[in-house]
Amino acid sequence: MTRMRRWLPGLLLVAPSIAAVAVFVYGMLGWNFRLAMTDQHDEVTEGKFVGLENFTGIWDQQRWSLSVNHAIVFTVVFVGGALLLGWLLAFLMEKGLRGEGTFRAIYLFPMAISFVATGVVWRWLMNSGTGERAVGLNRLFDFFGLEFLQWQWFRDQDWGMAAMAIPAIWQMSGYVMALFLAGFRGVPEELREAARVDGCTEWKVYRHIVLPMLRPVTLSALIILGHISLKAFDLIVAVSGKQIITDVPAVFMWVAVFDSHDPAKGATIAAYIVIAVSVFVIPYLVWSLRKERRS
Repeated sequence: MTRMRRWLPGLLLVAPSIAAVAVFVYGMLGWNFRLAMTDQHDEVTEGKFVGLENFTGIWDQQRWSLSVNHAIVFTVVFVGGALLLGWLLAFLMEKGLRGEGTFRAIYLFPMAISFVATGVVWRWLMNSGTGERAVGLNRLFDFFGLEFLQWQWFRDQDWGMAAMAIPAIWQMSGYVMALFLAGFRGVPEELREAARVDGCTEWKVYRHIVLPMLRPVTLSALIILGHISLKAFDLIVAVSGKQIITDVPAVFMWVAVFDSHDPAKGATIAAYIVIAVSVFVIPYLVWSLRKERRS
């Protein structure tokens, strides 16, 4: 009875959350994977079990391969750009930039905006019109006589997805900056001073002391940005709509379910997105648990 009194109130407190997660997260995931293993390619028939046929057959579709390639390009540019810009901003802040509080608020402000609002604004900024039809960034380049910088942006056949990552970098780099800034401030000043006394230059102090201690922060930022990029949907639709040139798995899933009315194909794409996100998240969770046990 004593033990029950200790854990029963806490269990009752979290029981509704546990039930909600079990039903609406893991239950829905299970239902999605079950649907992906059927041949229900319309909204009328129930469909029969076909195993992994949908998972292998979707790779024969050109649009799926194209959307995967687009997602890879978007992820590499977005994650790399946000990490680099966030680290640079944190480095400047860590050096005692005057007006740090103001700049920090400015850099973090984009996080308060939804991806949809960001997409609407950047759709205008990245308008592909040139010459007299130029607006946004192309108009700015034309005004300063930098016409050679005018670009098709997200409509470019080869690097359109790299341009699509620019709004995401703008929105998330402030968050990455906050993570790295906390990491910089967490490095004891005694370690830096000891390294300087031993004759280390400022570059060596950062290379051999500060940067190695930022590895957990970098890993956390990488996981967060990676799973955001793999399930990107609202930003891309807000900027370019459901165009093939900027197609990604999440957009393809929407088209399959709501435009083509193919539940099995949509569930298959959703399952692949879940698997891709799990590749980022599960190793991070395992690493975090092992780190907690060691400490």
